[in-house]
Amino acid sequence: MESSGEQPSPPQPLHPGDHRIHDGDFVVLKREDVFKAVQVQRRKKVTFEKQWFYLDNAIGHSYGTTFEVTNGGSLQPKKKKEEPTSETKEAGTDNRNIIDDGKSQKLTQDDIKALKDKGIKGEEIVQQLIENSTTFRDKTEFAQDKYIKKKKKKYEAIITILKPSTRILSIMYYAREPGKINHMRYDTLAQMLTLGNIRAGNKMIVMETCSGLVLGAMMERMGGFGSIIQLYPGDGPVRVATACFGFPKSFLSGLYEFPLNKVDSLLNGTFSAEMLSSESKDSTPTEKSNGALEEKQTSEQDNEDSMAEAPGNNHPEEHETMEIVSQEEPEYKEPKERGSKKDYVQEKQRRQEEQRKRHLEAAALLNERNADGLIVASRFHPTPLLLSLLDFVAPSRPFVVYCQYKEPLLECYTKLRERGGVINLRLSETWLRNYQVLPDRSHPKLLMSGGGGYLLSGFTVVLDNVRVDPSLKSSTSTLESPKAEEPAPKKQKCMESGS
Repeated sequence: MESSGEQPSPPQPLHPGDHRIHDGDFVVLKREDVFKAVQVQRRKKVTFEKQWFYLDNAIGHSYGTTFEVTNGGSLQPKKKKEEPTSETKEAGTDNRNIIDDGKSQKLTQDDIKALKDKGIKGEEIVQQLIENSTTFRDKTEFAQDKYIKKKKKKYEAIITILKPSTRILSIMYYAREPGKINHMRYDTLAQMLTLGNIRAGNKMIVMETCSGLVLGAMMERMGGFGSIIQLYPGDGPVRVATACFGFPKSFLSGLYEFPLNKVDSLLNGTFSAEMLSSESKDSTPTEKSNGALEEKQTSEQDNEDSMAEAPGNNHPEEHETMEIVSQEEPEYKEPKERGSKKDYVQEKQRRQEEQRKRHLEAAALLNERNADGLIVASRFHPTPLLLSLLDFVAPSRPFVVYCQYKEPLLECYTKLRERGGVINLRLSETWLRNYQVLPDRSHPKLLMSGGGGYLLSGFTVVLDNVRVDPSLKSSTSTLESPKAEEPAPKKQKCMESGS
């Protein structure tokens, strides 16, 4: 039955010109096959691949623009130049007569350093390296292209700014620090979103310890419509990767969180608001002695997001702290900035009360037990998690469980078959191999991923009444007792016929 209320207005984007870079946006920097997620801020020094620069000049340009780092750390849009065709190139027939003795290059390291000090661009340095190489023209065309590509990577500071997406962020995490996302490959994440039927308007339950990457992927797929209930272990959810998506505030209105240690009380019917209020009182002394709870959360998130920093950068914590606070908690400030500790404590109490209300709203949504799907991707054993959380999912709804290893999922598969209430159970693993696609050189790459994890998927159904209702157990045993006594008369009849 349709409700007579007004339809919710669609969520508005963060900026009207969504295809352009704005101050405060979260972006992804790309150089060759290396990615890094940062927030655009004026006069904020960014270090990426041993190169520092400012993102001020990138504001106002379109996503996907390629920039060149100039003197002083400023970015300038790179103009596309026509490359010489193969007809104008001088190339040898083979490389058999080329000897790598280190004497083919006339320019020394001191000469190259002097060129850099003069402010000569990397493109001109590469051109001079080619002109001063005695063996370049004797190389084959393919060898020349490889030589130019190698020198450009070393001397040209070319950076492309991309808009964050699930694919880009999952590739970034999997390449730099896969342990933070439980070694989940990006094709496995895509399979999870498909098998879980993630779409706009759904009411989803997610339990993940992948730095918020799975949560962000679900929010991006749902587009701000529907609701997501995130179950978290510990003091609070970790959403480092979720913040990198740069979702508008309207997306966060449908996001709820609930502590995992209170799920049993929800299932038993003993959950009450007093449990949350007592928990917040118990956490207050810890916050006063150790600083804000958000500081502890942010420090954990900083450690997890250290993969986004290039080797040699000594300020990943400060960078990520600012990103997380500005994205999710804009009101939070240090007690010194607020001027008095009393105001700081009052602000903490107000935020704790808001968090308690959100927990109660999440508990009410879970108690309806009509979720449209369940996603589990955590470092914990999946069997107890799945058996508990399936009670909150409506019948004929999908569920997906991810694990880096297949043995825990095999045990989970067996327990589900014994329990019942599920159909179409499937344990799968995706196989991925990248290909190099170049003229006359297209072939599978020599290196490939050994594994991206395993998925256990299925659908919920209504449990058989005989299994669910304990009052029917006695009648069941009564019906089964005559069947258990059947072999005796048969045996007696066989004995009589034999005599």
